[in-house]
Amino acid sequence: MPTQDEVLTVLKEVEDPEIGVNVVDLGLVYTVDVGDTGDVNVEMTLTAPGCPMHDTIARAAEMAIETLPDVKEAHVTMVWNPPWTPDRLTDEGRRLLGF
Repeated sequence: MPTQDEVLTVLKEVEDPEIGVNVVDLGLVYTVDVGDTGDVNVEMTLTAPGCPMHDTIARAAEMAIETLPDVKEAHVTMVWNPPWTPDRLTDEGRRLLGF
C-alpha cells in the first residue's frame, strides 16, 4: 500500500486551475487515509465554498491517487469545516504566491 507521503506527492500534480498552485501547497488537503484493502480516502477543501471547479479538482485528485501501485480506488470528499485560510499554505505555497 502507498504511504500518506506518496499520496501527497502525487496530489502535488493536481493544481487549482484558478490559482495555478497545487492542492497540497495550498493547504487544501486535510486528511489522507490509506486502507489495507487498497482504498484511499482523502478529505480536502477549496479556497472558497462556491468554487465551480470542485468536481473537476476532486476527480483530478482521485485520478492522480489511482496511479499509485496497489491503490484499488480513491475517494475524495470535499469538506468545508474548518474553512480554508491562507494560514494553511505551505512554505512552498507562500513562495509560489509571492507571500
